[in-house]
Amino acid sequence: MVWWVWLLFLAANLADIAVQGRDHASAVAAAILVLVTGFAYVAAQRPRVIVDDAGVTIKNPLRDYRIGWAGVTKADLADLLRVHCAWDSQQDGKRHAKIVSAWAVHYSRRRKLVSENRARRAAQPRSFRAMSRGSLGSPPPPDPSSASEAEAEKVLRLISERATGAQVESLWAAGTVPISGARAVTPTKAPKAPKAARAVNGPGASGASAAGAKTVANSATGPDTATATAADAITGADYAAGLAASPGLAGSNWLEPLRSTWNTAALAALIIPALIVLIVALL
Repeated sequence: MVWWVWLLFLAANLADIAVQGRDHASAVAAAILVLVTGFAYVAAQRPRVIVDDAGVTIKNPLRDYRIGWAGVTKADLADLLRVHCAWDSQQDGKRHAKIVSAWAVHYSRRRKLVSENRARRAAQPRSFRAMSRGSLGSPPPPDPSSASEAEAEKVLRLISERATGAQVESLWAAGTVPISGARAVTPTKAPKAPKAARAVNGPGASGASAAGAKTVANSATGPDTATATAADAITGADYAAGLAASPGLAGSNWLEPLRSTWNTAALAALIIPALIVLIVALL
């Protein structure tokens, strides 16, 4: 609402300058009004937090951040809403972490501390409160949280719930996909009997049979079988591949890594009016 009021104020002033202003000061004033409007758009109108089924988008004055829910580890409130992100890079294969602050959600820690202190005093016994005040009057009710703080806490709860649900889903997918998609171990050929082995009759037959069985067992558990088993071990790369191959996560974009981009409209809203002011001032 304030933004539209400002636009009406800007339009009225520009129309008045266009009709009555004919000097250099009028041109400078018009350029400054346009520059102030650009600052107001970038600092107050543009910042926002967008939450959808796939992830969260944070629009700050000049930059935009986008990450899937699987990459959101937690969120908290300081002076601003902070979203903690962690994701695996596809370029270098390393795990990266970053804390993104949202300019759109402000939170006053000082007001929160004051409210907590008042609530703590209200929870004290009545006699102790009366002695500390020197009267038996009822204590003043604690101040309710402001609308901005209530909205900040609401956004925090929403992001935390979505992120927790995505983490549970990702852990479930990582635990089931590698098992269902495990490669079958290629059976090895049965070892051939040694050429020198011959049937043994008499008392040595049992000993020879045991030795032959031991040879076959050793051959079956040789390097080929060990290699096939090691190839089926789940590594970090297989974990990420399993998540990507999960039917529940394949089309949801939950695994989208953090993307940070400059916003061209915000940059233009500042640079173009600043250039206009500079040119008009130098004329």
